[in-house]
Amino acid sequence: MNGYRRTASRDDFQDQVLDLRRVTRVVAGGKRFRFRATVVVGDGKGNIGIGVAKGLDVQQAVQKGQTAAKKNIFHVKIQNGTIPHEVKAKFSAAEVLLKPAKPGHGLLAGGAVRTVLSLAGIKDISAKSLGGTKNKLTNAMATVAALKKIKNVKVVS
Repeated sequence: MNGYRRTASRDDFQDQVLDLRRVTRVVAGGKRFRFRATVVVGDGKGNIGIGVAKGLDVQQAVQKGQTAAKKNIFHVKIQNGTIPHEVKAKFSAAEVLLKPAKPGHGLLAGGAVRTVLSLAGIKDISAKSLGGTKNKLTNAMATVAALKKIKNVKVVS
């Protein structure tokens, strides 16, 4: 189910399931299973959001994750397909460094960071995951924290 991408019909947002996990709760009669979905939503024009939700089945968790992601949408300042300046952010054990790149450089990032940046519409950037975790949720949240730190810088021609 990883890497699952779909285009919504009523608006121009794309969503991608970043992580899907089966979580358990131990009760007196045994274990209760649920699914946790991490969904990234973006329009490719600078709007991006992440949602995390649980459901009794995969479809319900993904749908609830999409709804949660659409509630958390924010706008990223993009200039010429890249970000205006270098930015570094930390979330839990994840740390992400984003560096602007020249046009034609491409999107150099891996894992959850790449998914978030591509759905945001950033074409040219270099990103590095500096934290010690491979957790997709915390890496995605660190990327969102970095994107929220970006300030608008005027281009002097």
